[in-house]
Amino acid sequence: MKKKFAFLLMGEHYDPARHHAQFETEKQTTYIYTVKNPEAAYEKVMELQDEGVGAIELCGAFGEEMTRKMIEMTGGKIAIGFVIHLPEQDELFARFFQK
Repeated sequence: MKKKFAFLLMGEHYDPARHHAQFETEKQTTYIYTVKNPEAAYEKVMELQDEGVGAIELCGAFGEEMTRKMIEMTGGKIAIGFVIHLPEQDELFARFFQK
């Protein structure tokens, strides 16, 4: 059976019905999904758990608190992490993501 991995991006500017992708190799299926807000993300994570996804990586917008909530929601049965950057890059990231 192939492993299933998902990457989840969060932003109000995404249209989840359009902004998604799937890549398949002999050993793994990788999904990229988008959500507009934390509530939609929590729903998506539970859906992914039901579909047998074994690992989920979250974009940095989720942060530690939401990541921990998702780990708790899934009973710690899925590997869930989130992307971070080095502190010396803070200013660049702040400028890029400012509203």
